[in-house]
Amino acid sequence: MPWFLWLLAAAALGAVEFFTLTLVFGLLAGAALVAAVVAGVGIGLLGQLVALGVAAAAGLVIVRPVALRHMAQQPLTREGSDALIGRRAEVMQEVTATRGLIKLSGEEWSARALDESHVIPVGALVDVMEIEGATAIVYPRELLP
Repeated sequence: MPWFLWLLAAAALGAVEFFTLTLVFGLLAGAALVAAVVAGVGIGLLGQLVALGVAAAAGLVIVRPVALRHMAQQPLTREGSDALIGRRAEVMQEVTATRGLIKLSGEEWSARALDESHVIPVGALVDVMEIEGATAIVYPRELLP
């Protein structure tokens, strides 16, 4: 088979991978590239198919499980506003279901209570449960009276 047909197959498989994100078609596209190189060197169809099979098997058996394991891991550090979730803050202005102000990591943040029935007084300690835009959604560390 001519080398340019292998390149077309690799491009088609790469396009399918782009839309499916399965890590299968991309590895098969790489195997088709290997077959294109083998065809370009002048090795016959049987050699091209063997190269395709070996490259595809190596990719699917060795590379894909490692890539999937790597993608499944959580990032080691949280950045930006995600790093603030779970932190402790102090209430600077009474926090209700609609408004409030807290001191979080040395900065003042607008805040809302996670439980709409809570009114958290000034000076209370709260935990940041979520960040929505520039507003921290908080829950009191201790039960309110």
